[in-house]
Amino acid sequence: MRAVQVVRLDGPLGVDVVDVPEPTSSEGQVLVDVHAVGVSFPDLLLSAGQYQLKPDVPFTLGVDLAGTVREAPAGSGFGAGDRVAGVLPYGAGADVVALDTESVFPLPDNMSFEQGAALPMNYLTAQFALATRGRVEKGEIVLVHGAAGGVGTACIQVATGYGARVIAVVSTAEKGEFARSAGADDVVLLDGFLEQVKGLTGGEGVDIVVDVVGGDVMTDSLRSLNTQGRLLVVGFAAGEIPQVRVNRLLLNNVDVRGVGWGAYAMVRPGYMREQWQELLPMMGSGAVSPAIARTYPLDEVRAALTDMAERRTLGKSVLVLR
Repeated sequence: MRAVQVVRLDGPLGVDVVDVPEPTSSEGQVLVDVHAVGVSFPDLLLSAGQYQLKPDVPFTLGVDLAGTVREAPAGSGFGAGDRVAGVLPYGAGADVVALDTESVFPLPDNMSFEQGAALPMNYLTAQFALATRGRVEKGEIVLVHGAAGGVGTACIQVATGYGARVIAVVSTAEKGEFARSAGADDVVLLDGFLEQVKGLTGGEGVDIVVDVVGGDVMTDSLRSLNTQGRLLVVGFAAGEIPQVRVNRLLLNNVDVRGVGWGAYAMVRPGYMREQWQELLPMMGSGAVSPAIARTYPLDEVRAALTDMAERRTLGKSVLVLR
């Protein structure tokens, strides 16, 4: 079978599609015939040896997948032919994948395999960020940085699903149009976003900031918060890890909260499946509908990763296997 493997830690150029033996399922695992694989930021970092996980080369990339069940253990709730999505730290980018039942989720009939491959990591991260860490409430205002990316569009839609108003922050007008099409209520440009946000909120600010970018926007993000607002640190796509002057937290009665979904969810049996159940009604209502700007055949995985590295990616990119 085919697998997308990192054969040397050289970024996208070190990734090849190679032939490997098909896996067999161990006890408690589901064997999935993969139809689509999501392209995620951790894939890019893993390909360069820059992620917190550092598997030995060669290893198979891929965090998110969608496909059909080939085999499932008794009592798992799955059977042959079921449509599913799944998530792994890495290893999902292959024609056939074995993964623990904890990491497999039923895919609703209204979701395509491509959408299914765009769901797990980004939308479970968004749900964890907004509900568990942010304690979002209906009617609150949520500002999303990097709002045209995969996690950004997921946060837009999950926040909308919880009844929040969403302000998207983007770097270009094109990305603004994409964020609005994903469901953002308002869109502002990164340059001068603080003044624009204050104008949109009558000077009061927002209740939650979701920051997947990092870099030098931290100070103005804190300034954009209303009293008892929460800034959620999800990632550092800009590359720079910002510093926080904690006197700003005291003066404005605001919080900065870390969002490390994988470290939290993957060691708590049943938690990810509880999250999925929380998201299913949003999928049914249409609030959650993954924003996929482009799909690639499996052989073009290098191009997909290069587009992400050069920030040409909007929403989620997906590799199509079947």
